[in-house]
Amino acid sequence: MKRTSLVSSILLAASLAAFAADDATPLNLSPAGPTLAQLNAAKDWTPIFDGKSLSGWTGSGYEVQDGAIVCTPSGAFLRTEKEYGDFVLDFEFKLKPGSNNGIGLRYPGEGDAAYVGMEIQVLDDRHEKYKGLAPYQYHGSVYGTARSLQSEKNLLKPAGEWNREQIICVGDHVKVILNGETITDTYLTGIKPVDGNPHPGLARTSGYIAFCGHGDYVAYRSLRVLDFKPAAHVLPGNPDNTPPPGFSALFNGKDLTGWKGLLKGPNDKPHVRATLTPDKLAAEQKIADEIMNANWKVEDGALVFSGKGESLATAKAYGDFEFFVDWKIPANADSGIYLRGAPQVQIWDPANPSQFQHGNQKGSGGLWNNKAEGKDPLVKADKAIGEWNTFHIRMIGERATIWLNGQLVVNNARLEYLWDAKVPLPRAEQIELQNHGNNLWFKNIYIREIPY
Repeated sequence: MKRTSLVSSILLAASLAAFAADDATPLNLSPAGPTLAQLNAAKDWTPIFDGKSLSGWTGSGYEVQDGAIVCTPSGAFLRTEKEYGDFVLDFEFKLKPGSNNGIGLRYPGEGDAAYVGMEIQVLDDRHEKYKGLAPYQYHGSVYGTARSLQSEKNLLKPAGEWNREQIICVGDHVKVILNGETITDTYLTGIKPVDGNPHPGLARTSGYIAFCGHGDYVAYRSLRVLDFKPAAHVLPGNPDNTPPPGFSALFNGKDLTGWKGLLKGPNDKPHVRATLTPDKLAAEQKIADEIMNANWKVEDGALVFSGKGESLATAKAYGDFEFFVDWKIPANADSGIYLRGAPQVQIWDPANPSQFQHGNQKGSGGLWNNKAEGKDPLVKADKAIGEWNTFHIRMIGERATIWLNGQLVVNNARLEYLWDAKVPLPRAEQIELQNHGNNLWFKNIYIREIPY
């Protein structure tokens, strides 16, 4: 951020302190542990700094020293030559006493990154000259927009030592992990900046990664990116049940490995199921799996439901993810995909007159149990009954974006938790293939987990 902005903001801090302490940017605090384990296990990281030159970067006032990118006294701005939309940035940084810098995200290439994009604050916030900062100005904050717990946790290492940081920027989710602990965790949709300034960059979906300098020393090294750009909405014609790069197959085309039966009600609901003792859960799951094995079969590389029994659920819980599934139904049938154990991405026959009163003629893919946003699909994209359809679903936080047969049918709509409006949507839960007492077919079920 600009030094002049910092000085003026400090003067405003006293009047904003009470507001900033309870501002409009809640900290969701997804656990750092699973996220870090997931990131450490990832194999498709791409370095964005070779440790020797500024190849792949453009700007002025930065140079390479001892394997690091260093902001010099004339340093103002340096950005990547490539644009990024959904990604994780992993890096190390080192400050001197009083250093002030920032990392621009989804920056369009000109203007102040803190407003026309987003800026993650890089600041020696313990220095005497920054006394009186508001929580949205500390290191790791989305400057002017989302507060950082660095103000409470004080996780920065002493000036002159290397720190490790990860920034998750996927969809509307922004999370900052400093030296192994989450300090910022927010969602941008509907957010209201707390510094009184417009921040149009919050709506951007892609742009450059940038260093925003003020002539203060800062060094960056070990810079790498994990790219989570959405896959093509219609996948290339791989053999059935063969996942595309970056995805894993949830169904192997041969048996029910990786799946379990859905518990009977009321234990089919995640918040109720969570209250069961381990022994009770195991006993109920044993019964559910017996029902599953009697009614779900594999035929010709597809999961086939007999029309009797209960829905099918993944054995594993999933948080944020990108998901593909092919499905087909007979005439007048009804089904759906439960995301994190919650209903539902609707599947039904648009020509069934008995359901016209419920809106089936609008097509499949809507979040039918929602009260408003996302309830109806934006377009009717179903293929003829008996043909295979493809869902591409991207779930970030509580919001889902859905494509059916390559067409956008739900755009970043919040999935409401039907089971209990007082209970938040689980942060991670099973995915379910729902039945309504008719034959169903599913195949080509792929998932890519997204750090959260």
